[in-house]
Amino acid sequence: MASTKLDGAGAQKMKTLEEALMSMSQIHSMVERTAMEMKAGKPMGVFPMQLKRTATPLVGQLKGQFGMIADQVSAMLLIGGRGGGDQVKLRSYREAVANIRQLIDFAQKKVKVEHAVDISLAPE
Repeated sequence: MASTKLDGAGAQKMKTLEEALMSMSQIHSMVERTAMEMKAGKPMGVFPMQLKRTATPLVGQLKGQFGMIADQVSAMLLIGGRGGGDQVKLRSYREAVANIRQLIDFAQKKVKVEHAVDISLAPE
């Protein structure tokens, strides 16, 4: 009976992706909390600065192994500096978060395929 596991590089990549996914969960909750406040009539306020503080370390963490995902996080950080209304920015933040989560999910599946190592169990 054969089974698979990840090699060392694959395990490190998966750890990086899992940490990125946790950070993205935190960012997603920040975006949704801001959406609730905006629905109540409050302005976006300091949210872009809070997001930048949270997401900047994520860019550095992903840059070495997953440059494309890091570039998408950087692009998300640029949304706050654009002109336009808060509703447009909020929609862009939501789309960016969904896109990055999808990229992380795809990268996890790719790592599982590329770094799988067959292990065989001793017959009993």
